[in-house]
Amino acid sequence: MTAPARLSRSNEVPAISPVLVVDDSKAQRRLLTRTLENWGYETLEAGSGEEALELCRVTPFDIVISDWMMPGMSGAEFCRAFRASTDRPAFFILLTAQTEREILAEGLDSGADDFLSKPFHAVELRARLGAGQRVIQSQQALSAKNDMLTTTLEELSDAYAAIERDLKGARAFQEGLVPERFVSFAGADVSLLFRSSGHVGGDLVGYFPVRDGEVGVFSVDVSGHGVASALMTARIAGYFSAGSPDRNIALRKAGNGYEMLPLLEVCSRLNDILMMDADSDLYLTMAIARVDLKRRRVDLCQAGHPSPAIQRGNGEISLPDMWSTPIGLLDVGDFAKTTLEFEAGDRFMLYSDGLTECPNPDGELLDDEGLERIMRGHSGKTGLAYVDALLDSLTDYRGSGDFPDDISAAVVEFR
Repeated sequence: MTAPARLSRSNEVPAISPVLVVDDSKAQRRLLTRTLENWGYETLEAGSGEEALELCRVTPFDIVISDWMMPGMSGAEFCRAFRASTDRPAFFILLTAQTEREILAEGLDSGADDFLSKPFHAVELRARLGAGQRVIQSQQALSAKNDMLTTTLEELSDAYAAIERDLKGARAFQEGLVPERFVSFAGADVSLLFRSSGHVGGDLVGYFPVRDGEVGVFSVDVSGHGVASALMTARIAGYFSAGSPDRNIALRKAGNGYEMLPLLEVCSRLNDILMMDADSDLYLTMAIARVDLKRRRVDLCQAGHPSPAIQRGNGEISLPDMWSTPIGLLDVGDFAKTTLEFEAGDRFMLYSDGLTECPNPDGELLDDEGLERIMRGHSGKTGLAYVDALLDSLTDYRGSGDFPDDISAAVVEFR
């Protein structure tokens, strides 16, 4: 290898690998290499295409200058073999005294990038080299960006895989927040339906024992979707915990047990908690009921939630018209309260708007009429068979199990 000559800063060339000079004429090779070295290039020489290929196996080249007419392997044949032996985007210049279009076309077809007439002119050679360097540098920059993009995509893929695992774990955790889907109390059964629209959702349904003959039932729908809503849902589940009555904001100590607070006070307490959370802009709708199992009497408080659906033993269905504000939206909420009386064989359902706002393939919402139709069609079923039939009918209406919003409901049936 010949050491490069020192140049002034204005004559320095960008760093590239050595230039390969291939010519069967030693004098021609020396003339070329001396010229290149005077311009600051490092060079390697080969006297034939075969010798040049051997050099290419051990040394990477960004620029190759090869004579066309050589004994044995011609310059065009060497170019074709060189391209086949490496993926490196080298700039290949063929030296030729021929100017016929067919000859030049053959050179381009073999993989040559440019031509230089023999005998060469220094000004023209330098211009060709400058063009070649710009091409090589552009290709190297593109290759570096492609490598960076590949690395970034791999990192994103790993990150998405990790997020997917975390979301699956979060979904399992959230499903665990919903208590046992069916529980039987003295005089009534409670069945729960829960289906999130994505990995995690903002709906929550549940129940908690209060004292003998009394149980609390609730349905919650946190605004938005995704992780933030799911975290809020987990927080709300703690506020209505069945396993930790001391933490349940709907209960207070009463003798040796607990009693349920007035429902308007429960909603107001939860509203105050959310309004004090300045870091969150989430709010929720809720329906909460105190069920007197002995008298079949239900005190119900609604906070922006859909009206309860009542189905009598004779199949008659009604949806009481109630208006109220959500929780966590206003400093002082305007919540609705009512009392409902039931007979044996009656049922009522608290549910999120994912049911009535479920669209069919044409975009038409189920609405209250559609919900009544589905409930009427399954009036003969009870317990989990009833809520599962509701979900099946909703899936049929939707055309798939891919719901745009969470689906949840709590059904209380009086035996």
